[in-house]
Amino acid sequence: MLSVFSDIFTGPNIRYFLFGILTTLEIAVAVVGISVIFGSVLAILRNYEKLVLGKLAGIYIEIFRNTPLLLWILVCVFTLRGGTPLLRGSLALTLYTSSVIAEIVRGGLNAIPKGQFEAGYSQGFTFVGMLRYIILPQCFQKIVPSLMSQIVTTIKDTSFLGQVAITELFYRSKIALSSLSQSVTVSSAHVFTVFLFVALIYFVINFTLSCIVRAMQKNAPA
Repeated sequence: MLSVFSDIFTGPNIRYFLFGILTTLEIAVAVVGISVIFGSVLAILRNYEKLVLGKLAGIYIEIFRNTPLLLWILVCVFTLRGGTPLLRGSLALTLYTSSVIAEIVRGGLNAIPKGQFEAGYSQGFTFVGMLRYIILPQCFQKIVPSLMSQIVTTIKDTSFLGQVAITELFYRSKIALSSLSQSVTVSSAHVFTVFLFVALIYFVINFTLSCIVRAMQKNAPA
């Protein structure tokens, strides 16, 4: 077993994995940040604009939520022109994640009592002002657990990008095994160790995020 560890965890391999972790986190942060903004806009349109834009937002959400993420990654990477495969793959992940976050935000919006709008109007707030200062802050406070769950899912979903040769963490683990086979005989122990190591990295990242959010919720004012 020690020989398996010494074969896998060499200096170059560790650096190779670290760059994979960095790429995964960079993709996830960019995707989540844009998806929260775009998803919130979609949720607001679907909830409060009952004409053309609201219907278009609803169609967009239902199409992306009810079709496979990998399908959109393949479509974006192989049919779009311009940008790198990483950018096109990240776009697909953003389009998909935005639709999921839109429904999470919409659930939070629907949980806000109608009286909040009446109180806002009585204080002279415009609709946009109410959303900014009254509705959305309460909405996001309510959806923290669901939003956190989707962030964790998005970090794991970055592994789909490896199917189109984008060098995130999971793809690099397969490349590391392929490179290893050129110098040693790769056994099932090698394969198990590499993928267990990758699973452990995902677990540590996501569990740490969950602990941070729970601590923030615990210390937040009631």
